[in-house]
Amino acid sequence: QVQLVESGGGLVQPGDSLRLSCAASGSGFSINAMGWYRQAPGKQRELVAQIISGGSTNYADSVKGRFTISRDNAKNTVYLQMNSLKPEDTAVYYCKVIARVVGLRYDYWGQGTQVTVSS
Repeated sequence: QVQLVESGGGLVQPGDSLRLSCAASGSGFSINAMGWYRQAPGKQRELVAQIISGGSTNYADSVKGRFTISRDNAKNTVYLQMNSLKPEDTAVYYCKVIARVVGLRYDYWGQGTQVTVSS
C-alpha cells in the first residue's frame, strides 16, 4: 500500500508562482512514474505533467515553458514548479503515482490540492 500526501496549493495572483509537492510512503513498492493531473469545475481531469523512472518528462501543451516537474528519488517525492500562473490554471491538482507492489501495477492518487489564480 502506498500513501500520498500533497502540499503547496493556494490562492495566488496571475503571474505568480507556486510549487506543489507530493510525497509517497509505504513499503514494498517501486515507483514507475509520478505525475500531476488537474480538474477544473465542469471539466474532465487532465494530465499536467509526468515524470517516469528514467527521468523522461512530458507536459500538457498548455503548461509547457511555465511548469516544471521534478522528482527526488531518495524521498519518493515529486514536485511541480508552476510559474507565470494564469487564471485558467485554476483547478484541483492531483498527484498520481504508478507503482509496482509485489510485481503488480497499481495507480495511486493524492487527495488533491486547490490552486486558485485570481486577481
